[in-house]
Amino acid sequence: MTSIAFTKGQGTGNDFVLVLDAEGELKLSASQISRICDRHFGIGADGLIRVVKSANLEAGAASLAEEPRAEWFMDYYNADGSIAEMCGNGVRVFARYLTEKGLVQLDDGQTLAVGTRAGVKDLTRNRAGFAVDLGRWRLTDSDVLVHAKNLNTARPSQGINVGNPHVVVALASLDELAALDLSVAPDLNPAQPAGANVEFVVPADPMVHEGVGSINMRVHERGSGETLSCGTGIVAAALATRHWAGQGAPNTWQVTVAGGTLGVRMFATEDGEHVGLSGAAELVFDGVFEL
Repeated sequence: MTSIAFTKGQGTGNDFVLVLDAEGELKLSASQISRICDRHFGIGADGLIRVVKSANLEAGAASLAEEPRAEWFMDYYNADGSIAEMCGNGVRVFARYLTEKGLVQLDDGQTLAVGTRAGVKDLTRNRAGFAVDLGRWRLTDSDVLVHAKNLNTARPSQGINVGNPHVVVALASLDELAALDLSVAPDLNPAQPAGANVEFVVPADPMVHEGVGSINMRVHERGSGETLSCGTGIVAAALATRHWAGQGAPNTWQVTVAGGTLGVRMFATEDGEHVGLSGAAELVFDGVFEL
């Protein structure tokens, strides 16, 4: 057997197994990743992150071409072993890992560039933990009907892409949100070729207070099931709600999930509107597993 050191990390309850493989030598199969992430027979996590130098990974070449400072690449896998393009909580935990393990030095005011399959993401420290600029986003399909267990009828949705695909559904009340059984994957009609994370949202009352919007959310992540939090899902939910609210809706949001509350900010840049996510990211414990 091969002994592999790991670190367990989490961001608002969205938890990950991080493995340092700077040279890109570790090859894990989907079944091995699934076993590692299994909460009964493995370490238990919503996903696995391989910490690799961009130069040592085929997918990292595009990151270095985009931004030569992106020395490290977040090689992210869902709990079932499938590859994911991006993870908003995961990339903040990744930044915590790099800085606490002494792999990079990030001084106040400096930006850390991290390679991902959804492009290079810039991170900075803040009082809550880390903030990540997820870059440009776009509206996608608005004709997908979503049916979930304990939802009495299929509901319309708004598609949002923030580097990975999302479908956001507005519900009428917190009771309706609480009644959902997301142990069963929601059904999307028409089905999405690459799948999608599905977010269900209910605005706070009032939805906007002192210029900040607030919503509550639950999420079913493709490849992982229901999670306590989903960073890109939180961003997608805030973007969809602002879209529905129309002109005059705020650009700053607080999104509450089972694992806590994260901040979302939309802001203008030279290449179009970007969206940022900020909140806590923690390393929980270190260990070793036998492969």
